[in-house]
Amino acid sequence: MKLGIVTDSTSDLPAYLIEQHGINVVPTILVLDGKEYKDGISVTREEFYSRLPTLRSHPTTAAPSIGDFLSPYRTLLDSGCDHILSIHAASQLTAIVNIAKQAAGNFPGKVTVVDSGSLSMGLGFQVLAAAETGDLGLKAALEAAESARKRLQVKAALDTLEYLKRSGRVPGVVANLGGLLSIKPMIELRDGEVRAIGAVRTTALVDEKILNFALEIGEMERLAILHTNAEARAQNLLNSLMQQARKSVPRDIFFVNVTAVIGTHLGPNGLGFAAIKK
Repeated sequence: MKLGIVTDSTSDLPAYLIEQHGINVVPTILVLDGKEYKDGISVTREEFYSRLPTLRSHPTTAAPSIGDFLSPYRTLLDSGCDHILSIHAASQLTAIVNIAKQAAGNFPGKVTVVDSGSLSMGLGFQVLAAAETGDLGLKAALEAAESARKRLQVKAALDTLEYLKRSGRVPGVVANLGGLLSIKPMIELRDGEVRAIGAVRTTALVDEKILNFALEIGEMERLAILHTNAEARAQNLLNSLMQQARKSVPRDIFFVNVTAVIGTHLGPNGLGFAAIKK
């Protein structure tokens, strides 16, 4: 069976892996001061984060249209794929999965849509696992993605609650932390839910907490250091992990400036990781 793999731009997969595995990425939509941009195409991540604090209105995001999915589905099937596995961002946080399913309805029995329950490399690692086993067929790819999901941890610390509060996507997290804009919240994404796991008042404490969360995982199969335009802090986190747990981290570690569509809700200067426990 020839299996086609489709995901969306919130997966944060590096371009070389997308090309290497022939993964089709459907861009989500970013709206800045009333103008629409295709995520990862029309505006760079660095440009977005530099503009974010000065925008006249808070940016918004939108899921791709049904047509945005119909095109890659049709192209893959016309090019000889027997089936398509389409893995996407958590359905509790976005309409992407539902729209992909509507598009899949135009190709009965040919497209399987999966809710990853995650974002960024939490989604990307599941897509990568499926792509690496795609030659073995749909069942093997689904099992690989599910195995990655079961062993996945995604945790992050935000520089401020301001952007999360503005987004309105996860009001429960704001409520749990008291709605204080002066603190730096720490969150976990698990099974599609954003959960508050603590809050501190200084960047130094944030960095220490995130490092400790990563050290607690033990031996890792995959690891991505995630940040929202906070490269220096992300590099420090990576250096600390290499110093304190070199044998526990994988040889290839991803270093990801999180895509703008996610960064809209998190704000700049965030730090975190996505890891698959071995």
